[in-house]
Amino acid sequence: MERVIVCLKPVPDPQAWHRLRLDPRTKTLLREGIPSIINPLDKHALEAALAIKDVYGAEVVLLSMTPESAEPVLRQALAMGADRAVLLSDKAFAGSDTLATARILAAGVCRLGSFDLICCGNFTLDGSTAQVPSQLAEFLGIPNIMHVTGLEIPDWGRWVITQKIEQGYVKLTAEPPLLLSFTKEANRPRYTSFLEILAAEKREIVVWTNADLKLDEGQIGLKGSPTQMADFIIRKKTRQGLRLKGSPEEIAQRLAEIIHQLGVI
Repeated sequence: MERVIVCLKPVPDPQAWHRLRLDPRTKTLLREGIPSIINPLDKHALEAALAIKDVYGAEVVLLSMTPESAEPVLRQALAMGADRAVLLSDKAFAGSDTLATARILAAGVCRLGSFDLICCGNFTLDGSTAQVPSQLAEFLGIPNIMHVTGLEIPDWGRWVITQKIEQGYVKLTAEPPLLLSFTKEANRPRYTSFLEILAAEKREIVVWTNADLKLDEGQIGLKGSPTQMADFIIRKKTRQGLRLKGSPEEIAQRLAEIIHQLGVI
């Protein structure tokens, strides 16, 4: 059976970012008590996988490296239509940077077995490095195409990919296996019904620890991370108010001049 793996990451809800803190010792984000959501671009990656499932009947497997507390987020993705989920969770994974994360995900992919496609979001909301997809592809020794805005599969051996580049778009043809990183232009994630949410509660979520992956602990977690966060700063945006005085006609004229100066019209 054809298999598509979707790498999915729970990220802190942006509405709660003001509560995020940095551990002074490990320089990692303290996420305890912060609600999580599916990384927005990962939803587009999942939708691409589900569209393939709709046509070819491929199995869609979620793969996520996250604490077990994020399991409800994976349930949301299962409710969209994924068949099962694998959660990579171990204290040894804590503090992993993009390189260590990609190494752990690669081990998870290899343990899953054969696959045709890996779908990722182009970047995650919390880190925005856009490094993990290419690093994961490198560990697996497969081609990687980022900034994907469209995917057509006329037949299983010939895939047509639309990729956004600086000056526009290009169309590429490729054969599986490969890894694609999707942008929000690629599709519109499907609606999840209440019945699908209920059905997702019965779908399988397997937890694999490092005892299953058998990775050298010097290559994962903080020990295996060559990069480290220096600080975490949330910039506060403020707006400058401007009070206009005069008659309604004078205020309207002044407002039109200001809008014109700002280049809005």
